[in-house]
Amino acid sequence: MNLNSEIITGNVVIHVKEERLDAHNSAELKLEFQKLFASGSQNLLVDLKEVRFIDSSGLGALVSGFKNATTSHGSLRLASLQPQVKSMFELTRLHRVFEIYQTVAEALEK
Repeated sequence: MNLNSEIITGNVVIHVKEERLDAHNSAELKLEFQKLFASGSQNLLVDLKEVRFIDSSGLGALVSGFKNATTSHGSLRLASLQPQVKSMFELTRLHRVFEIYQTVAEALEK
């Protein structure tokens, strides 16, 4: 999976550089979350700007990251959801669970 991470104002911003977040690559994202929380990172922001499709495995990886964040007294927020991806979050009602922002900049302001 192609991921880029950077630290901006105390937040680890993970840029997912894939068009699909599905059964083929979601385990890698889940592992990345585990590594970051184990290393002491607390506030993660996932930039999904390039993701055009997400399935239940991709959603599961994000939910797993959210649970790790809660356990670590941290946060996992999402930014830049494409319309198809946003619609999946609304369909599964996960938009009520995650903090979702229009852009990475907006998420970092809050």
